[in-house]
Amino acid sequence: MGSATTNRRAAGLGLAVLAAAGGLIGCSSSSSGGGGTASASQAGRGGTSTIWDPYPQYDKSSAWGKLLDTCGTQAGVEVERTAYDTTDLTNKTLLAAQQGNAPDVLIVDNPVVSTLAEAGVLTTTEENKLDTSAVAPNLLAAGQSGGETYGVPIGANTLALYYNKEVLKKAGVDAASVTDWASLTAALEKVKAAGKKGITFSAIGTEEGSFQFLPWFWGSGAQLTKLDSPDGVAALSLWADWLRKGYAPNSVINNTQTTSWQEFATGDFAFGENGTWQLANAGKTGFAYGIIPIPGKDGGTAPAPTGGEFVTIPVQKDAARYATSQKLVMCLTSTDSSLTTTTTLSYVAPTEQVQAKQVEQNPSLKVWVEAVKAAKGRTSDDLGTKYPKISEPMWGAVQAALSGSKSPQQAMADAEAAAASATR
Repeated sequence: MGSATTNRRAAGLGLAVLAAAGGLIGCSSSSSGGGGTASASQAGRGGTSTIWDPYPQYDKSSAWGKLLDTCGTQAGVEVERTAYDTTDLTNKTLLAAQQGNAPDVLIVDNPVVSTLAEAGVLTTTEENKLDTSAVAPNLLAAGQSGGETYGVPIGANTLALYYNKEVLKKAGVDAASVTDWASLTAALEKVKAAGKKGITFSAIGTEEGSFQFLPWFWGSGAQLTKLDSPDGVAALSLWADWLRKGYAPNSVINNTQTTSWQEFATGDFAFGENGTWQLANAGKTGFAYGIIPIPGKDGGTAPAPTGGEFVTIPVQKDAARYATSQKLVMCLTSTDSSLTTTTTLSYVAPTEQVQAKQVEQNPSLKVWVEAVKAAKGRTSDDLGTKYPKISEPMWGAVQAALSGSKSPQQAMADAEAAAASATR
């Protein structure tokens, strides 16, 4: 790496750490997943490599823990693993990088990649010769910033519509007829007339609300660089109209994705917008369900946002460490490992080859594979660190319109003004 790159990274890191320091107030304490607990300053000494990940729910005996150990053995090192919740992981990574003690391998939520990249924390895939040629371009885009790629996606999840077969049957609705906004709204009308509830989703004033709104926003043809376009207003009007007509409950304003799922699981709703991560719970509801893609305004599958993590290699003072880190990353993201990781983490694989194997093993994943193929990263379109500055005004607009304090037009106009000011 040349001196210009080093200087740029140092400057970016200083600014990012200052921003993160304020965010540390009120953060939860780190949640270790039973992996290594060595401090960053002790990390990677001798025959060890450190890996930080956001999966505290998986301990050393889990399939994920065993895969890390296997990859360490193949790379000729002992893996020291520490697991944090996502927010804590970002803050600790920034501080560790400032101190020159970043982990050898970092697995991080895809919207955070651009933040860490712009702060100078991450190396590029080109620098470390990481092969991303088999990865779907729309998934890889979530880890790109300024024309560079900063990691390899370990898998992806996204959103679709779960539906209750019995509720639709009683309302005389064929799920296959729901192909656009008009046909979905017509189905909701029939469901309400039959005495059942229409659709539940999460519209809470956090990133979860933006995450769930984006398929409708993007499905209208709108772009995040212009929140108050006619298409963007149409998407918000759709949701507001559903609440006004009683097709969706007022509870969506405070619903997280978890509480929204709990509403759908009561068996009273025809549709519930949720993700791949609820598949295991779907089988426990006690009623027959199906899944369809979220429809675009005029048909087709709406682009839903991608969730999931990237496996990255942080900048190290000792460049000799990169060779082992590269082996670890390629092992964790290899075709052989991918089927294990995506099954364990409830993700759709980032390559077509493994996606095909997933569907072969579990045909119910077909709709999710199609949804992921149509999905896009929240920081894509080279938005990078601008995305959070757009997302917050957007979820504020959703809250304002659904609560009735503003019209969809006014809510989006105010959001656009706030976003434009923040991203100038």
